[in-house]
Amino acid sequence: MTYAASDGFVMHGARAAMAGGLSHLDEQVEGLERAVAENPGLAFDLARTVVESTCRSILAERSIAFDANDPLPHLFRIVTTHLPLLPSAASSESEGRRTLARTLGGLHSSLQGVCELRNSYGFASHGSGSARLAMETAQALLAAQTADAIVGFLYRVHRQDRAPAAARLRFEDNEGFNGYVDESNEPVHIFDLEYRPSEVLFGVDQEAYRDLLATYSPSTADPEVEPADELTEPQQ
Repeated sequence: MTYAASDGFVMHGARAAMAGGLSHLDEQVEGLERAVAENPGLAFDLARTVVESTCRSILAERSIAFDANDPLPHLFRIVTTHLPLLPSAASSESEGRRTLARTLGGLHSSLQGVCELRNSYGFASHGSGSARLAMETAQALLAAQTADAIVGFLYRVHRQDRAPAAARLRFEDNEGFNGYVDESNEPVHIFDLEYRPSEVLFGVDQEAYRDLLATYSPSTADPEVEPADELTEPQQ
C-alpha cells in the first residue's frame, strides 16, 4: 500500500521547520513518518537524526561553534544555552525561567531516552552479537513524537528570535490579502458574534497566515486578470 501522510503519523513541528528554512530535513522527516508504522526499529535512528540535524543547522545559522563529533545531548545543551527561550517581555521573570528549565530538563531526558532506545533497538545502530528485541509502532511513535516536539520548539524559537522587527507581521499592513481571505471563506460565527476569516487566521495561526501571504498576489484574488502587455515604442 502506498503511504500517504494523511494515513498515519505526521510530524507537524518538523514540517513547520522545513517550511521555515530546514528543507534539507525532507527525506529524514518523510522516512520517519513512514518508519513509525512500517519499520519501528528504523524510527529510533531517524528520530535521533532529525533532532541532530536541526541542532546542527541552528548552531551553524547562528555562527555558534561546535565540534563535528559532539554527541546529540551535548549539541542540544549548546542550542538551549544560546537560544532566547523566553519572550523578551518575560526575560526577567525568574519563575518563568525555572518552569521552562524544568520543561527543558524533561525534553532533555526524553531526548536521552531516544538516544538510548536507538542504541539498544535501532535498526541501523551499532552491530550486536545477539538478536535484538524488536520494538513496535507504539514505542516508535513515542520516539517520533518526542523528536517532533523538540524540533518544532527549537526552530520556532530560533526563527522568531532572528526575525527583524520590520519583518514581524501586522494584520493592518495586508488589507489586500485580508480581503482575499475574507472573500474566499465564510465568516466565523461564535454565538451572536461574527469574525472576519482573516482576523481568525491571523490570531490563531500566524505561521499559516505568513505562509499564505507569501504566495499571495493580486492575480490570486482575480485569476481572470492577465498581466499587461509590454509597452512598445509606437511605430513612426
